[in-house]
Amino acid sequence: MLRAVRLKFLFLFILTVIAILFVLPSLTGGLPGWWEQHVSRGLKLGLDLKGGMHLILQVDMESAISNALHRDANDLKEMAEKRGLALKVGDVAKDALPVTLANKDEQAAFQKFLKEEFPHLAAGEPQRQDGGLIFNLSLTPEEIKQLQERTLSQSLEVLRNRIDQFGVTEPVLVRQGADQIVVQLPGVQDPQRAMDLIGQTAQLEFKLVDDQVQVNLPELIEAALKSGRLKPGYTREQLNQALADKIPADDEVYIEKSLNRETGRLESKPLPLKKKILLTGAAIKDATVRIGDYNEPYVSVDFNSRGATEFGKITGENVKRRLAIILDGIVRSAPVIQERIGGGKAQITGSYTPAEGHDLAIVLRAGALPATVKIVQNITVGPTLGADSIKKGLTAGLIGTLLVIGFMIFYYRFSGLVANYAMILNVILLLGALSLLGATLTLPGIAGIILSVGMAVDSNVLIYERMREELHTGKPLKASIDGGYDKAFWTIIDAHVTTLITACALFLFGTGPIKGFAVTLSLGVILNLFTALFGTRVVYDWLLIKRWLKKLRFFEFFEKPNIDFIGWRHYAFIISGVLAILGLLAFVQLSRGQGNLGVEFSGGALVEMTSAQPFTVNEVRGILNKEGWGHAEIQQIEGGKELMVKLKKSETSVGQISEHLSAILNKALPDNKFTVVGKAEIGASISQDLRNKAIVAIIISMLGIIVYIAWRFEFIFGIGATVATFHDVLAVLGIFYLFNVEITLLVVTALLTLAGYSLTDTVVVFDRIRENLARRRGKLGEIINLSVNEVLSRTIITSSTVFLVVVALFFFGGVVLRDFALAMILGVLVGTYSSVFVASPIVFAWRKEAKRVTVKREKVIELAAQQQKREEKKAEPKKKKKSGKK
Repeated sequence: MLRAVRLKFLFLFILTVIAILFVLPSLTGGLPGWWEQHVSRGLKLGLDLKGGMHLILQVDMESAISNALHRDANDLKEMAEKRGLALKVGDVAKDALPVTLANKDEQAAFQKFLKEEFPHLAAGEPQRQDGGLIFNLSLTPEEIKQLQERTLSQSLEVLRNRIDQFGVTEPVLVRQGADQIVVQLPGVQDPQRAMDLIGQTAQLEFKLVDDQVQVNLPELIEAALKSGRLKPGYTREQLNQALADKIPADDEVYIEKSLNRETGRLESKPLPLKKKILLTGAAIKDATVRIGDYNEPYVSVDFNSRGATEFGKITGENVKRRLAIILDGIVRSAPVIQERIGGGKAQITGSYTPAEGHDLAIVLRAGALPATVKIVQNITVGPTLGADSIKKGLTAGLIGTLLVIGFMIFYYRFSGLVANYAMILNVILLLGALSLLGATLTLPGIAGIILSVGMAVDSNVLIYERMREELHTGKPLKASIDGGYDKAFWTIIDAHVTTLITACALFLFGTGPIKGFAVTLSLGVILNLFTALFGTRVVYDWLLIKRWLKKLRFFEFFEKPNIDFIGWRHYAFIISGVLAILGLLAFVQLSRGQGNLGVEFSGGALVEMTSAQPFTVNEVRGILNKEGWGHAEIQQIEGGKELMVKLKKSETSVGQISEHLSAILNKALPDNKFTVVGKAEIGASISQDLRNKAIVAIIISMLGIIVYIAWRFEFIFGIGATVATFHDVLAVLGIFYLFNVEITLLVVTALLTLAGYSLTDTVVVFDRIRENLARRRGKLGEIINLSVNEVLSRTIITSSTVFLVVVALFFFGGVVLRDFALAMILGVLVGTYSSVFVASPIVFAWRKEAKRVTVKREKVIELAAQQQKREEKKAEPKKKKKSGKK
């Protein structure tokens, strides 16, 4: 026996050493390089702790289809001429390319031509017009599917090449769904420059200027604006549509932007270009930034062999004509071709800084994106904010741990020390497991670790309370310890499985840091089972074998409580009904996008700033109102020196918003020295997606819980547990809605976490009810009351340990985690109440009703049998008389 215990201790020691070795790089920076290469790199910090950018890019698949049809339009015209087909190719309209066949008798030849040369194009039913036929060509469904896959893969590769050349350490680029790319840039120093680099499509084209057009484009544009055919802020497509009848059919108008060296200003003017694309950026071999004659940077472009040949041919055939160099739909320059250029080089001039020229060279070298990309989510965290979050997270964790350690020693004496040992072991193994898996530690992840501290001792509380009961029956010490572990085993398993169900829902439907929280919580729960059931048992086995442990002493809040919970159920149902109605109202409103939703769910921009001096909200609001920013929501935090400004559904980028805010406030309050430390921008599409995922996660977790509880107990217990859990979630949601507390992604995470955690108390109560129903006789209400009173002490204690850590998180964890902690505090209080006043009375009401229905059914059957007997008795004399006559 002693040898087995020693082996168990050795196993625990080895596990602890391995965990420390894996987490060691996170604790010290003096380790040799081979350690991080061959042993462990330690914990990776997330962007919210390290600082950096988290972007979600939406690849515009419509533009990819449009670009593909534009390429086909050029090829169609050239190849049709070779076939002798008289085709007129129109302008691409979204996903269709109109083609006019002049001679309707050539329809069969045209369709054969399409099938052989352009099998990826589908021709709809032709329309007759002036003796000819008009076909609307579109990509086939198979081609669209392949194009979308190809576009996303190419976009990912192009972005990766750009970021690698930009010089960001350990960037992360992954696909998300069918048309999104997640980009994480840790420690990036210039977020706006990085966004410009990533978001630029870099479509480079060379087209001829049509100098023969005898129209005054500025006057035509002004007339179109006055007539209403053109709206201010028009796009190039809208401009060409408004001037379609004023310019030749094979021309289109572009905007040229050039620097006026006399005024130093950037000027824009319209320029008519030929539609035909002579050369594209695909022919580029290299691009570098150089300094020109006017001491201004320009980008020198080197073509590959095919591009050099094509460029030489283009310039040779168009001497004395202007060649426009177009980048992303803007004419950068349109020089006159003086002679044939045979060296395969070109220059792109413009009004940009050396850094901008360097970035332009990067995107040209990396290649053009096959489609435009839109930044639908942008979260930027400054390094100072990340360092502050780490400091506050560690402070909250340390204070929470000390509170739990002190409480456990006070209440359970020596056994409290054993529980604290298990808790510390749990944290060490959890950090080691995260390091081993290469997981990224985020701020919600720190919250998960802190929450695990409180939950780590819950299992020990359940074991110790069972030990107390065994000791009260007069059993010897060893038998009491054995009974404590044996009888608490399945209760602990049930409580942890329900938490794992919600953690899985968070992982499946969460994003970024929330997935990190789910991983941390899941590992913490699994390791908690190990440390509570195995780690502490080894200690008791050792002490019993050595005969060092003579007795166990526990403090006790309630010796023999006798509260009539069932008798109070009607009042509890009224209170819970009000909370549930309020929560349902909040749920409906928030699902519709109403209420105080965070930027993640409403869309918009959020800017976080720090100030060197205290300020008042009214002071800042007055300044912003004067500058036309009255629609902004303002919140002051952290002792009056931090400011959060939120704008819902803003059309301006968060980078520009933060610059304007900083300039406005620093001009009005120069002594405050406002500095932007964090910003976030989330588009409407991504906010709607996050809102939907949050709802799905709540529903999936509830269904998982009801199925598991129904399987482990019986259906009515599953219903009672789910109603109580829904009650807890709706109550906290309703309170948040009532007091206008912002509903963020972290708040939803807290709601799902407490959904799993609050079931711990409910499972403990249900387990005791089931046990007493099997071994006691009496009225149902009395047995349920007895069961709840028997576990009341452990219910309060398990809630108290978690309550202590979330209170520490609320006061010391910083503003980012404050609402998460508040939701957990409310959830712990409401969850404790619901486990005794909601879940158990529901089981009582259901069973009582079921019994009443059963009794009623049995009574009906009995009455029917009695009626039948009476009828049989009436019929018997008649039968005898008949037999007598015979």
